[in-house]
Amino acid sequence: MTSKIPVLVTGGAGYIGSHAVLALKDAGWPVVVIDNLTTGFRFALPEGVPLYEGDIEDAALLARIFREEGIQAVMHFAGSIIVPESVENPLKYYHNNTAKSRALIDAAVKAGVPHFIFSSTAATYGIPEVSPVTEDSPKLPINPYGMSKLMTETMLADVSRAHDFNYCALRYFNVAGADPQARTGQSTAGATHLIKVAVEAALGKREHVAVFGTDFDTPDGTGVRDYIHVSDLANAHVLALEQLIAAPGESLTMNCGYGQGFSVLEVLDAVDRVTNRTIDRRMQGRRAGDPDSLISDNRRIKATLPWQPKYADLGTIVEHALAWERRLTELRGA
Repeated sequence: MTSKIPVLVTGGAGYIGSHAVLALKDAGWPVVVIDNLTTGFRFALPEGVPLYEGDIEDAALLARIFREEGIQAVMHFAGSIIVPESVENPLKYYHNNTAKSRALIDAAVKAGVPHFIFSSTAATYGIPEVSPVTEDSPKLPINPYGMSKLMTETMLADVSRAHDFNYCALRYFNVAGADPQARTGQSTAGATHLIKVAVEAALGKREHVAVFGTDFDTPDGTGVRDYIHVSDLANAHVLALEQLIAAPGESLTMNCGYGQGFSVLEVLDAVDRVTNRTIDRRMQGRRAGDPDSLISDNRRIKATLPWQPKYADLGTIVEHALAWERRLTELRGA
């Protein structure tokens, strides 16, 4: 049985971070959050979880948190995630995702924190020649978002060789859905995630859904992606932490996905089925850099961790996203 050490979750009031907080708390881990609340929400955090409102670049604040809370592990979710924005404003991404991660890693090493879990991305692979993608596939990011995350992975690898420090980089595929109990979910206004956009359209919050590209080399011509339920992803973080504690000399890099792809049209069809209405679809040209298909080879995570996804069903992911969208309307009184 792994001893449950205090964990600092950066970006813990955001979408994926808040689900990780719930997964940790539900499993009995002492958890503390730092979030500057630029894209996070206080309501996403459960009662009793300490929130330090501040920035991961603030070395003095981090040193105080590590000291006061006895932190022994970091789960790092804080960062910027919008790919087109990273192309338009690369310095923002190298600052928020790379420079600030360096500051956080530095503070963790100085405080003697031995374990670090990093929220990475399949964008590190760029446009893979082969799908499903393994962790050993070439890392050739085609945008600053993917590169900013890959640079952080490189820093972690170097730091783990120089210090008493191990890490796990989890490369996410397309994260979707919401907490099954509707305690938290994707709350960002103007979010670009397909399932979030589609359930907003189904509830009348958007007039239509844009379909970017109908000429991909896929069965129906639209892009194919591997959608993973955010609660299954959060559970993978808790299991990864247990593994880091159990094997302190070993670091890990693993894909997080189900190893199954769905096209844009298949996702929209699933939303239509769940909501019993038809979303207005507007066909548009493809976006630069969108691969035809991006599916994870998830054999490594299944071989390394006792990870048993509970929600690997597209209809279930849509149902949970829809329930959260309705709850969000209540929370905002709209």
